[in-house]
Formats: sequence, structure tokens, C-alpha cells
Amino acid sequence: MKISIIGYGRMGQAIENIAKERGHEITYINNGEALNLEAIKATDVAIEFTQPEAALSNIKSIVGTGTPVVSGTTGWLADKQEADEAAKQNHTGFLYASNFSLGVNLFFVMNEKLAALMAPQEDYLPKVHEIHHTGKKDAPSGTAITTAEGIIAAYPKLTNWSQENEPNSLQITDERIDPYCGTHTVTYESTIDKITLEHHAYSREGFAQGAVRAAEWIIGKQGVFGMRDVLGL
Repeated sequence: MKISIIGYGRMGQAIENIAKERGHEITYINNGEALNLEAIKATDVAIEFTQPEAALSNIKSIVGTGTPVVSGTTGWLADKQEADEAAKQNHTGFLYASNFSLGVNLFFVMNEKLAALMAPQEDYLPKVHEIHHTGKKDAPSGTAITTAEGIIAAYPKLTNWSQENEPNSLQITDERIDPYCGTHTVTYESTIDKITLEHHAYSREGFAQGAVRAAEWIIGKQGVFGMRDVLGL
């Protein structure tokens, strides 16, 4: 297939390499300049990894051409419903994931199952911690937020997540250390012991491979999707 890459940072470059390895053609690359919508329209799918302030505009413009979009930009989800509606109105596909790694998506499923087991155990306090490289601009990460939401859904007393230790909130803490690609840890701690669930990424290859698989999957589909649709989880 012919692919547009929107955002040519480290992830965009990794996606280009994986896509070519899988036999696809990169026919348009955008690295922050104005979108060439005619060039995008000539491709089968666009993969968007940019900045939070650009994501919504990019996605709406691209689905407006009838080209499906796979996006992994984090930090803009307060506006995601607007992107979802734009995809539906233009009868094309839009797939967002906070993390495209197969391992992370399995981690999400395990996290939800563990939360359901732990919620009745009031002696254990859940927390989420994440570590990324110093170039990552949003904190906490989208993956950490998705993880926290999976826990909150199982805990009636938790109403939201917070970076502070606020009442009725699940605390997310973060660190920025090079050369981390992403570590996410869930802990349940009591006064006598601690239970830990962790995913540690060794490279960006897993994220890039998942994004390309998602792009392959969304061809010909209409509507709003997530990585669980791609993986059948």
C-alpha cells in the first residue's frame, strides 16, 4: 500500500523502516510544514505521530480527503471526540492508540483483569508509574493514562487520576530518563507486601510495527477504532 507519514521524528522514521520491510511504499512525508492534501489523498492511509497541538487539525484535514488515519499522538485526547465525529462524517476510518505495541496492549488487558481482582482488597493501594526519554513532551504518558483508566473502571471509589496524591484519585508518577523507550509499572501495596505488573519497552520497533499493522488493517474500513480491534483482544 501507499502510505503518508505525518510527523518524521524518531517514531516516523521507525515507521518508515518497518513499512518498507513489509513491502509498502512511502509516497509522502510531512515534518511540520503545511499538509499537502492532494499528496495525502493519493495514498491509501496516513500514519500520524506529531505534537498534541497539531493532532486534531491534522486528523480532521486528512479524513476530509477520505483517507483513513492511524494516529499515535498523545496529549490531545480532550478533543478526540471531535476527530471521531469528523471520521464518521467523512465515511472513513480513524484509529487511535496511546500505544501500538502488542506487549503493551496485552499489558492493558492484564491490568484490567488484575484491577478487578484487587478492587475488593481494601488493604492494597494502587499506583501507576512511568518512565520515558527526556524528549517526550507530555507527562504522564498516554499509555500511563490508559493504564490508570483501566484501574479506575474497577474501583468505584476512584473518580479520576492525578499526578498528586489527591483524595479519591489514582496517582500517576513519571520520570524522564535517557535512553528509556517506555516503562510502565502498576503497583498494589499494603503494609505487608507489594504486587507489581510492569511492561518495559526495549526499543521503538514494537510501536512502529504495531502502527504499520494498524494501517494495514484499517484499509477499507469506516468508523472509529482502537488497537484492540486490530489485535482481536
